[in-house]
Amino acid sequence: MTPITIYTAPPRASRGGASARLAAVGDWLRLHQKAVLRLQWGVVLIYAVLLIVPAVMPLPDNAAHIWNDVSLFARFVFWGIWWPGVLISMLLFGRLWCGIFCPEGALTEMASKRGRGRAIPRWIRWQGWPFAAFVLTTVYGQMVSVYQYPLPALLILGGSTAAAILIGYLYGRGHRVWCRYLCPVSGVFGLLAKLAPVHYRVDHREWDQCPPQLGRTLNVSCAPMVPLRTMESASSCHMCGRCAGFRNAIELAARPPGSEIVEVSGKTANLWDTLLIVPGLMGVAVGAFHWASSPWFVALKQKAAIWLVGNGQTWPLEQSLPWWLLTNYPAHNDVLSVLDGAMLLFYIAATAVVASVAILLPLMLAAWVVGPWSVQRFHHLVHGLLPLAACGVILGLSAQTVTLLRTDGFRLAWANDIRMSALALAAAWSLFLVWKIAGRYNSGPRRVVATAVSSVAVAAALLPWVLLFWVW
Repeated sequence: MTPITIYTAPPRASRGGASARLAAVGDWLRLHQKAVLRLQWGVVLIYAVLLIVPAVMPLPDNAAHIWNDVSLFARFVFWGIWWPGVLISMLLFGRLWCGIFCPEGALTEMASKRGRGRAIPRWIRWQGWPFAAFVLTTVYGQMVSVYQYPLPALLILGGSTAAAILIGYLYGRGHRVWCRYLCPVSGVFGLLAKLAPVHYRVDHREWDQCPPQLGRTLNVSCAPMVPLRTMESASSCHMCGRCAGFRNAIELAARPPGSEIVEVSGKTANLWDTLLIVPGLMGVAVGAFHWASSPWFVALKQKAAIWLVGNGQTWPLEQSLPWWLLTNYPAHNDVLSVLDGAMLLFYIAATAVVASVAILLPLMLAAWVVGPWSVQRFHHLVHGLLPLAACGVILGLSAQTVTLLRTDGFRLAWANDIRMSALALAAAWSLFLVWKIAGRYNSGPRRVVATAVSSVAVAAALLPWVLLFWVW
């Protein structure tokens, strides 16, 4: 067997201290992929237990607690710790969760290595899947009360995992086709990773200096199919470390938080990003968190019920559907009628429309203020609201944490102070990013005006959370 000589260029003089230690972390991940694989399968086991066991157990009664009931414990872990923690990890470490921990990622890649390896069809590559999958999953989850009951959680999360395995088996030999194109949260993860203070940096000079004969023999398989040579964004990178040190040109490196939004998003931002950020994260997600507490929802339902009764149509108030279509747990006095389901859909849709108008119109005006109208500049400015969009979704999910802990006797009087601080910090960060983005197009007074106009969009994005946590 002919040995392969690994090309290693002399260390760069600029690397040292914290930079060297951070790069060493990436190298460690590359050298310990077997340990990473064992960790992934451990997470798969935990995931399966938390998902399946509660689904076959009786639902908890009023005397149950997190520490003595499997269903409540799993609910607390999934929706109170797991998902908020995953979103926070995206802001801190990029998509490290996807590359190191995600059970679906591990399972789809495993299936792909042993599957049929077919070419990826055009319908899978449709750019709208991240937005469409997120909206459909979010709305359906509310219809069946996925946060409250184990069977809907098994149906949605387990169904997603089964689809990931099937797609992996059919398409893309050794790659994560599901993660790249179809995962319901991949688009959200990719957007939040843009804010992270770490990424895998590509040094094009070092890449080009790698001897051609060694460049042909050395190879790395990127599971999410990122073109390494031209990689600028952390959106698609799963931070797995497999490419660390490749051609002596790729290393884990630090960067100013949010710098990608300012420097790279001007080229990459597009309509689907804008739809996912505003109608998606700041509209549909907000409506999903809002409706159960909203007095407006109750008022709308009452008016609709009065109209239906007045016209002799009472069946929407009386008719229920199976639990996998609409929440139906009569033993726990939790049943949504057809009218409830229709009003839920209307409320979420209306929230998305109102939020989109209130947030996007000021940003369109800001894009016009800094220079001649440009759709690309508008999409770029929308990216500036990512800190606030991320904060809202994290706070919405963490409301499950607070609710469950308060039910079990923990007062958590400081929760609203934490929420207020988080929203204030996110709003300030978003305005700072908007200011930096506007400065790339105009450094004069128009920049100030554009930022001031954008503050209206920030205020509109803050209002729903003020209503949810401090008014209702």
